[in-house]
Amino acid sequence: MSHRNARLTVHGRQLLVDRVGSGRPVAHVAAEMGISRATAHKWIRRWRCEGESGLVDRSSRPHRTPHRTPATVEDRVCRLRRERKLGPARIGPVLGLPASTVHRVLTRHGLNRLAWMDKSTGTVIRRYERDRPGELIHVDVKKLGRIPDGGGHKVRGRDAGRPVRGMGFDYIHSAVDDHTRLAYSEIHPDEKVATCAGFLRRAAAFFHANGITRIERVLTDNAWAYRKGLAWKDALNQLGATGKLTRAYRPQTNGKVERFNRTLLDEWAYLRPYTSNEERSAALTDFLHTYNYHRCHTTLGGQPPITRVNNPAGQYT
Repeated sequence: MSHRNARLTVHGRQLLVDRVGSGRPVAHVAAEMGISRATAHKWIRRWRCEGESGLVDRSSRPHRTPHRTPATVEDRVCRLRRERKLGPARIGPVLGLPASTVHRVLTRHGLNRLAWMDKSTGTVIRRYERDRPGELIHVDVKKLGRIPDGGGHKVRGRDAGRPVRGMGFDYIHSAVDDHTRLAYSEIHPDEKVATCAGFLRRAAAFFHANGITRIERVLTDNAWAYRKGLAWKDALNQLGATGKLTRAYRPQTNGKVERFNRTLLDEWAYLRPYTSNEERSAALTDFLHTYNYHRCHTTLGGQPPITRVNNPAGQYT
């Protein structure tokens, strides 16, 4: 497993080593693979010193943290937070700790916000989640540059894979059920009113086929199509749903579909170098099937979204 922002996976580093080992200049191989010469030399040096094990990411965790707050003190901080609902500025003087240290301890244990805790027991609970499937659907659009035939810079290198003028963009329309996290996406050439309305109808049909028979509310951002589009409002009326807009400049309000968009990029759009736009588009169906029926979801206790559709009252920790 490589770090989230790493340019190369372990397999990519092995390819780098193989190409340099065949006698090719490091600078040429680095340019092909979209990395700097310094990065290429780093992995070559590690491979020569440690072999294949040197190509694996090293942990960023320090070997020792001598100044970390002792576990017994952290327990007292957490107890005061749960039992008396005190903040860092009040816990600090009681225990003789700076408020900033108390805040870090609370954040480490997920107690930094009282809104995340049950008031009577002090147990950490989810901040916000609808009680039943279909009560709220999050909808959003993600814009992606189209891939030219033969691949972009991830396949052909940064110089050879420069953006082609006029390639345009794909618009990924997504809908996520708030309670179950069941997701549906489509690729379209635009985000016009008619496109958004048609997507909503097909998304509703998808949810209905998977056991979510009624959509009560639909949450979107403040794009014109959602605010003023007559076709969008007609689609809501046909579903018997109410449209709801996020606060302006507050994408966090639509956080569940925003987080899904990030997963969409990591596990589909940027998962591997595609050689054409059609190849990437074709891979979306498999990703959605895996996400909904097989992929472990941390918020659902390691279960895929479909399990919560089948067990809407189930409790996940």
